[in-house]
Amino acid sequence: MGRAGAGAVSRRAVLVVPVGLAVLAVSEVLLRGGDLAGGFAALLLLALATTVPLPFVLRTGTGRLARGGAAVAISAACVLSLVPFGMLTVGGVVAQLVCVYVLGRAGATALGGLFVLPYVVIALAGHEDPTRIVAVLVATLASAAAATGIAHHVRSTALAHSVTEQAFADTLLEHAARGERARIARELHDVVAHHISMIAVQAETARLTTPGLPAEGATRLLAIGDTARTALTEMRRLLGVLREDAHTGVQRRPQPGLRQLMELVDESRDAAGSRTRLIVSGPVTMLDPGIEVTAYRIVQEALTNARRHAPGAAVDVELRYGNADLTVRVRDNGPGQPATHDSGHGLLGMRERAATVGGTLRTGSAPGGGFLVEARLPVNPDDDEEAPA
Repeated sequence: MGRAGAGAVSRRAVLVVPVGLAVLAVSEVLLRGGDLAGGFAALLLLALATTVPLPFVLRTGTGRLARGGAAVAISAACVLSLVPFGMLTVGGVVAQLVCVYVLGRAGATALGGLFVLPYVVIALAGHEDPTRIVAVLVATLASAAAATGIAHHVRSTALAHSVTEQAFADTLLEHAARGERARIARELHDVVAHHISMIAVQAETARLTTPGLPAEGATRLLAIGDTARTALTEMRRLLGVLREDAHTGVQRRPQPGLRQLMELVDESRDAAGSRTRLIVSGPVTMLDPGIEVTAYRIVQEALTNARRHAPGAAVDVELRYGNADLTVRVRDNGPGQPATHDSGHGLLGMRERAATVGGTLRTGSAPGGGFLVEARLPVNPDDDEEAPA
């Protein structure tokens, strides 16, 4: 019957059902008026009494006392109509069954069962056959109605408990996840960040204290120190994301995207001391942030690999905007030895990044020499088209 709760009935039904049952009960008394003699007026009042209080039972906002009182009035009117006069209208029977069902569904199982008891007593008290038959019929139907209401109540209670338990489990899981993120943040801060800062310090110390260091070596050490400090800054941002409960003291910045790619190319050019170009083709459009940060990280890693494995080589970074995908190509004119470039976890990390957004990554020797990293990232991740490997 919806989410209104046990025994919830629409406002229209609260009025229409009792009125309909009252009309049915009164009509039945009027049709049998010739057979009732002096009890006609009393039966007419009892017929109304068995149906008129029903809205107080059906209405969801009714308190327990008012609902129980209305149910008692209906049940008493039904019993008084059956025992002295030997007649119980169909409307009265339906009203009695509705009362027992609603009380059972609302959780008042004892009160619902109490209303079945008078009919059992009437059936066993040796009344005339018509009265006994009606009493047995009402007792049977009322027991079934009460059982149905109780079953609905048990089911709704179990569902409510299940929802509560699920919410509690989700809360515990979220707390556990936050604790794990805090632990990872501590490990990154205490171990990894320390070592990266030591790299920056040692590179700077070596550059300033090594006698007879060539200019090229000093440039390389300066680039190592700058790269370490950049990595330290990125790690601080990551720590700010992991420590959700530490909103102060951590500077948070948006994830980098393609608009920051020119800065990345300039930094790579200055660090490597070689020619690095950015080539853009196709209509430039705003892409999903996940696609942009993936493309940025792939270019970042590819430039790092080029500086490491092909020092001094010229590098071309190309972005090709298409209708279905974004093609990212990073090509250097170095020796192009796949075995050298494949060492470490750089290429694996790039493949995993591309796969997370539904894209693909191809690496290997470039036509005409050098090494090529090419990623194809879908502009719309929901598309079913797959970029060729």
